[in-house]
Amino acid sequence: MSDFIGVLPVAVLALWGCILLLVDVFYFEKRTNVTAWLAAAGMALTLVLTLVVHSGQEMLVYNGMISVDGFAVFLSVLFLVSGMIAVLLSYDYLERMGINRGEYYTLMIFAITGMILMGYASDLIVTFLALELLSIPLYVLSGFARPRVSSEESAMKYFLLGAFASGFFVYGVALIFGATGTTNFAEIVDVLTARTANITLLLSGAGMLVVGLGFKVGAVPFHMWTPDVYQGAPSAVTAFMAVGAKVGGFAALLRIFVVAFGDHYELVNGMTGVFWGLAAITMIVGNILAISQKNIKRLLAYSSVSQAGYIMMALVPFGQPDVAKDTIASGLFYLLSFAITSFGVWAVVIALEKVVKDGDGMHKGLELEDYAGLGQRYPLLATAMTVFMLSFTGLPPTLGFAAKLYVFRTAIEGGFMGLAVIGVVTSLISAFYYLRIVIIMFMQDGEPEVYPQRWLSTTAVTAAVATVVLTIFASPLFSWAANSVVQLF
Repeated sequence: MSDFIGVLPVAVLALWGCILLLVDVFYFEKRTNVTAWLAAAGMALTLVLTLVVHSGQEMLVYNGMISVDGFAVFLSVLFLVSGMIAVLLSYDYLERMGINRGEYYTLMIFAITGMILMGYASDLIVTFLALELLSIPLYVLSGFARPRVSSEESAMKYFLLGAFASGFFVYGVALIFGATGTTNFAEIVDVLTARTANITLLLSGAGMLVVGLGFKVGAVPFHMWTPDVYQGAPSAVTAFMAVGAKVGGFAALLRIFVVAFGDHYELVNGMTGVFWGLAAITMIVGNILAISQKNIKRLLAYSSVSQAGYIMMALVPFGQPDVAKDTIASGLFYLLSFAITSFGVWAVVIALEKVVKDGDGMHKGLELEDYAGLGQRYPLLATAMTVFMLSFTGLPPTLGFAAKLYVFRTAIEGGFMGLAVIGVVTSLISAFYYLRIVIIMFMQDGEPEVYPQRWLSTTAVTAAVATVVLTIFASPLFSWAANSVVQLF
């Protein structure tokens, strides 16, 4: 019974996706809007089940392969709410772009199922299965705008590079199994405590895991897919992918390294420098490459890369027991802030995007110059976009300011003052290209065309209000994240 209760929400969501696929084929093949609302209803049901069944629970099920704790519940709530927002962004966009097909929402449900499992996994085998369940639907969704060549190209690049990265992850799991004789987190902790593990194999395996998950979160140098896939995929898919894939990847990194590897001195000593280097180079490269971008989707792709660096900063002191709680809390808080801000930005991008039928289909409204005059013609939308740019930069009074403050504090508490300085300097660099969008919107003349769709406007305005208002409640939100600690063994 405990096993059943432990996987009930995610099992319900997976079953809902299977049923929705059949229902769409036999009943709503020509009424995909119904499929959208049914998908949102399934996510809402799963959210209620998660809060009712798992809130306040802490248990291991299926022989320790699934961990039910505050960390998993926090991430499940974030994934499910993100999924419902993604449905709102997609609702009219798919029809406008001529790609309104019901399997879109089924694929989204399966991807969210994998994301949720990433948070619950307490075994490297389950983590791998969750990673593939997360990734494969996203590969298909990236090419959903077929036969548009750019969309198909983005899907192919994402699939080939993703499969290559998954190979690294699987090989890392094999090396860790060779070093410890197990893939279960609790048993890995026991082996490391007994100091019977082969440290060379263990470090090699841990490095392989970082490569596989580093691709998923878009960390440098595993980020090369990001700009092309972000630009070629349908914008609604990009919005969903930008949040879901990154949060899922960091969920696995936090769970694996803080829980399974956090108490082993040799491994911590070896991996701390790796995370330090990844965080620093990701912040630097992401922000510098974003400066030269003229396309809003490519700019947001490199912005997403740089954001991965700031989140990675929280992971650097993962092996220090007195900082481990702040590592998890600041990482979760930053992911929450990033999700809210990112969905708001993509709502504005989707509102301005339009397609001109010309063979492959030419998409307009995606260049920075297309935002000229937005402040005069659509001041509410431009104000919302300004809030999001300030939040990504890390300026008050936005949630992004609080998020960066917490990750910087975590790095300083861990003794990595130099990394925090790099974070501050790169944030100043990011102000150039983020505030450039604000200048274009309010200080340049233009005739931007915005598609009048109430769900897009509602999402953008609500996200902007939340980005500002939640700053007032930053401390309670951080406390919630801090209380959502992973179950330790």
